[in-house]
Amino acid sequence: MSFFISDAYAAAPAASQGDPLMSMVFFVGMIVIFYFILIRPQQKKAKEHRNLVAALGKGDEVVTNGGILGKVTDLTEQYVSIEIANGVEIRIQRTAVATVLPKGSLKAAQKG
Repeated sequence: MSFFISDAYAAAPAASQGDPLMSMVFFVGMIVIFYFILIRPQQKKAKEHRNLVAALGKGDEVVTNGGILGKVTDLTEQYVSIEIANGVEIRIQRTAVATVLPKGSLKAAQKG
């Protein structure tokens, strides 16, 4: 029965492993690329948002993460009261403020 199975012979020597130093350089290079493409921009954006939240003041016109436009009427350490219509105020966390609008933006938004 052995005439159905042919013997397999290695035609070439086994492939050698690459230089370990080159593997390490590649690994370090990938970490550097990830840092500059992913991590650094995210840290910069988070720092800008922290500065924006810290600089909030009464009378600022803001947009929340939920898309609500309003004017800041009261500030505490962690919360902000926002007037979204005449006599209608909501209280949100400071970190829920997405952007501060230029003065007069709410009047322009009400007309449009």
